[in-house]
Order: sequence, then structure tokens, then C-alpha cells
Amino acid sequence: MIIRSFYDEELAQASYLVGCGVTKEAIVIDPLRDIQAYVDMAKYQGLRIIAVAETHIHADFLSGTRQLAAATGARMFLSDEGDETWKYAYASDPNVVLLKDGDVIRIGNLSLSARHTPGHTPEHLAFVLTDHPVSETPHSMFSGDFLFVGDVGRPDLLERAANFIGTMEIGARVLFSSIQKLSDLPDSLLIWPGHGAGSACGKSLGGSPVSSLGYERETNWALKIHNESEFVDQVLLGQPEPPVYFKEMKRLNKIGPAVLESLPHPPALLQPVGRLVDARPAQDIRAGVVPGALVIPFGKGLTNWAGWLLAFDEPVTLVAENQAMANRAARDMAMVGLDVVHGWVTASELPETPHPMDSLGAAELLPSDFILDVRGINERAKSLIPGSVHIPLGELASRAQDVPRDRRIVVHCAAGGRSPIAYSILKNAGVRDVWELSGGIDAIALPMPELIARS
Repeated sequence: MIIRSFYDEELAQASYLVGCGVTKEAIVIDPLRDIQAYVDMAKYQGLRIIAVAETHIHADFLSGTRQLAAATGARMFLSDEGDETWKYAYASDPNVVLLKDGDVIRIGNLSLSARHTPGHTPEHLAFVLTDHPVSETPHSMFSGDFLFVGDVGRPDLLERAANFIGTMEIGARVLFSSIQKLSDLPDSLLIWPGHGAGSACGKSLGGSPVSSLGYERETNWALKIHNESEFVDQVLLGQPEPPVYFKEMKRLNKIGPAVLESLPHPPALLQPVGRLVDARPAQDIRAGVVPGALVIPFGKGLTNWAGWLLAFDEPVTLVAENQAMANRAARDMAMVGLDVVHGWVTASELPETPHPMDSLGAAELLPSDFILDVRGINERAKSLIPGSVHIPLGELASRAQDVPRDRRIVVHCAAGGRSPIAYSILKNAGVRDVWELSGGIDAIALPMPELIARS
């Protein structure tokens, strides 16, 4: 038996290749659209990918199941659970196999038994792996967004992100029931989750790439609650803001994502087309802000904030330093279905003269400043600057009118990763006097209780 995991830091998303060393066959579970890593690993291990499976209709990234099946000829194994709202529109394709609870996928001497684990979504499946030549005791569970390390999949997304009103309490009760059905599985069962720390699919995901069911029974808050009402209250409490693009991901993954001919390779342009998005590293943007550009710095947060802030039908020109950076930024955007990058330019090629971003330290704050906190609600609950106003970054563009024009605006996040984005949103909304709090709230020394209030 061969198990290989793949982790995308930008999406905090995990996918898996499981292979049989005897028959040299393999399955990939929950792949991204960028399929090269799976193809390369299968080749390295001498395996042939014959199957691709999805745990559920994903909301946080565009599925690569169709992409990988088109490249390898693999059969696609999709859930047939849930009502008609949760059926795949491409379920009738000739290479699709629909799964119900208890159905089994055979990969050589291995089997993956589908378990219906609703709650996060109605159609959700987990796959329990058994290596039959070794033991009939199940070896692993690929738990998707049902069970994480230290957490469980949030049941409120359908209501809060996809507008299925009245579903989150029902989903929480269904999720509680799904957890109880783990009782027949051994403590030794390895848990391979669909996401890690940083994902918006839960509120307290751990950073370990793998766990065991026994360890989760001892440490996971959700598995230690045995009263349904208490569980419902706790699982719905303190969930982070769901990114607005989750609704579009659900729609695209249900109808079937377009199959790419290749990963994006945007051309260098003489003139920008459509919206200008500055995807350079944050330190370069601070040294020279491009007037009129939406800032989404190159790095770990680009995928998420591009999904939050960009339209799926609006052409984009990237500001980048070189072709490799433009390729990577366009690739990261494509992972959430933003196939909108028409090309790229350098900052020096634009007619507008870049200017340094205005910034100040905590000691320079004035009583008259309008301090704008763009962190998430859970971060805000842990610490805040007294008198500051909270508008989460994902809501700032639609709430820019709430920011005054007659005061100095000082924007901050946790450590400075998001404040350049907020700075550009406010500037583009016509707010003139905008400053960044250098280093964010994390840079303020803890022995300053008069400045930071902690709950």
C-alpha cells in the first residue's frame, strides 16, 4: 500500500494518492486543478491512476477531478447521496461512478468503503481504506471536510455562504449524528483530513497533516461532546466569515469545472486589459503603490483574497515582476476558478507613477485617528485597539462608505499581510488620507495595556 499526501498552503487543502504496489493501480482523492503533482508522483511510484474520487461538492476550491480524469482516463467516483439539490450535473458522463453509503472502490488489493457523513454538506462521503493482504482492520479514513485534526467541518456554510436559509442548525444535528457513527471504527484508524490550519471550513483546525481516531477521541472538542444540543451550540459558535466566492465554487463544482488545456501562462502586455491587480510581494508594493490597482500581494493569501475580491467574469491584468511570478499568481487564481488573467505588466511600464505606501507606528497614533481593524471576527474577539472600528477585509469594498473622509484613516490587520489590500481598496474608493499601521496589531508590545484591550 502506498499513501502520498499533497498540501496546498494557499488553500490549506490536502489531497491524496493511494496506490496498490502489487497491481500498480492508484486513486487520487479530492485533487486540485493543478494535477501535475499527482501525475508526477504516480509516475515516480510506477503507478497508473485509474480512479479519482471526491468526498463532496467543494466550496473552497475548484475541483480537479474532471481535469485529472481527462488527463489519465481515470473513472470518477462521485457521491449520489443527498437530495436533488446536491447531485452532480455531470453524473451521467460515461466515466462517472455514483456512490452510496457502503459502496466500495477497489484499487488492486485495497478497498475504499464510502461512508455517508453528512453535516458539513448533505452529500458528503468519507472513504475508509483497508489493506486486505495485511489486515481486515481498517487502516485509514480520508475524511474530507467531515473530520479534521482538532475540529469538524462547519455545518453553517450552506446557509451563510450559499444562502440555503434554515440549514445550519439542521446541519449541525446531522453532523452530530454522523460523528456518532464512528463508534465501530478502531482507535488505530489514521485520519487524513481535507484541510489544515488556516482553512475557513472550520474554526480550530490543527496543523498536523494526519491524526488517529483514538487521538481525536481524546483531544478533539467535537468528539468529546455527547449531548446533541450542546454540540449544536458549540459547533455554530465562533465560525469565521465564509469567503464570498464559496457560493460560486459550489455552483461550478456541481455543474462540472471546465477542463484546462494547460496551466495559465499569461502573456506580457503593452497595455493593461480590464482590472489591474498588483500581485507583487508586499514589500515591493509598500515601496511603490500603483495608483488605481487592487493590491493582492504575492504569497500565501493571494488565492483566498482573489476569490473574495475579484469577479469571475471580469478580465484582469496582473502587475508582476516577471513571467514566473505572473504564472504562479494566475495559477493560484485558477485554483478557485478565476480564469480571468489576460496578461501582465511591470509597475515601471504603467503610465501612473507609483508612490510609497504611507505607514506609521503605534507610538504615532493620534486620538483623532479613525483606526480601522480589518481582521476576522475571531481575531477581533481576542484582542483589539480600544476605539477602533471593525470591518472585515472581505466586506470592506462594499462598506467603504462607512469610512469617514474627514479624518486620518489608520488601517491594521494582525501582522501586515492584509492591510496593503485594505489600503488599496480605500484609496480606490476615494479615501485620501489612508495610512497603514506598520506590523499590525501584533507589532504592538504586550506591556501596553492602555493600547490593547484583551478579552
